[in-house]
Amino acid sequence: MLPQQWASPCGNQCTNKYAALMQIPWRVFCKKGCDADGETWEECLKECNEICYKDPVLKDHQWSSYIDRSPGHSTYSEECFHACVSGCGYKFDMHSEKVEKVRPNRPPKLPPPVPKPTRPSVDHIETAEDIPGTSA
Repeated sequence: MLPQQWASPCGNQCTNKYAALMQIPWRVFCKKGCDADGETWEECLKECNEICYKDPVLKDHQWSSYIDRSPGHSTYSEECFHACVSGCGYKFDMHSEKVEKVRPNRPPKLPPPVPKPTRPSVDHIETAEDIPGTSA
């Protein structure tokens, strides 16, 4: 058996798509999409949402999301999700256009609030009397 035959065709497609050294974490999540237990495309997408986004581990205890093993940072979660969905796409032979259109079932990130301009404090205005007339 050749090394290329050790992995599933889906896993090989993930390896090819995420071949760069810096993409190894996303290759892992792509392969998680390939190995997802879901029997349908929709179930696979649901698993990607569960894998890649932090949710409370204990029901009704928001703090417990910190012990969830998903990537954490919203940008990483998004990258994870898209990699996982790629794996689902390979698993279910979906067209790449359909795979690229999939979005997580999370509310969109709100843009950061625009800071209000600050004006200098007007507590004390220097006058000619405040400034010494001689140098030290």
